[in-house]
Amino acid sequence: MKRILSVVAVLLFAVGLAACSNQKAPAEQALKAAEEALNAGKAEAMKYVPDMVKSVEDALTAAKDTFAKGDYAGATTAATAVAAKAKDLVSASAAKKAELTKDWEELNAGMPETIAAIQSRVDALSKSKKLPKNLDKAKLESAKSDLAEVSKAWDEASKAYKEGSLADALAKGKGAEEKAAQIMSSLGMSAPPAAGTLSGRAYTSETPAAGGR
Repeated sequence: MKRILSVVAVLLFAVGLAACSNQKAPAEQALKAAEEALNAGKAEAMKYVPDMVKSVEDALTAAKDTFAKGDYAGATTAATAVAAKAKDLVSASAAKKAELTKDWEELNAGMPETIAAIQSRVDALSKSKKLPKNLDKAKLESAKSDLAEVSKAWDEASKAYKEGSLADALAKGKGAEEKAAQIMSSLGMSAPPAAGTLSGRAYTSETPAAGGR
C-alpha cells in the first residue's frame, strides 16, 4: 500500500511539473511580446505621454515579478494586459502630438505679427518728440529691452518646434506671448485677438515636430 501511495505521489508530482512547464513557455512568450510592444512605441510616447509610459513599464515589471515567483498563468495574464496597454501608447501619443501641434499653430498664427506690431510701435515712439501720457523714456527703454527678450524667446521656441520638441516650444512660446502682452499694455496698445490664446494652458519641456516661425 505504501509503495502504491509513493508511486501515486511521484506521478502527481510529475504531472504538476509537466503542467508548470506547459505554462512557463506561454508566459515567456507573453512577456516577450509585451516588452516588444512597449519598445515599439516607447521613444515617441516618451515625448508626449511619459506618465503613461511609466505606468506600462511598472506593469511589465510586475508581470516579470509574477513570472519569477513561478506563477506562470498569472504572468501570462498580466503580460497580455501590458501588451494591450503598450499598444494604446501609440494612439495616445498620436492624439497628444496632434493636440500640441494645434496649440502651436494657434500661437504661431499670431506671435510674429504681435512682435512686429510692438516693434513698429516702439520705433514710432522712439522718433516721437513727445511721448504719450503715462509713458516716459524709462518705460520706453524698458519696453525695448523686453521686446528683445521676447524676440529671442520666440526664436528659441520656433527652433524647438522645428527640432520636434513640441512641449518645450509651447512653454517658451507661451512665455513670450505673456511677456509681449505686458509690453503692449505698458505701451498703451490693445492686444490682438490671437494674443493670450493659450494663456489658460500650461506646458513644460518634458513632453514634445517640424515647422516654425
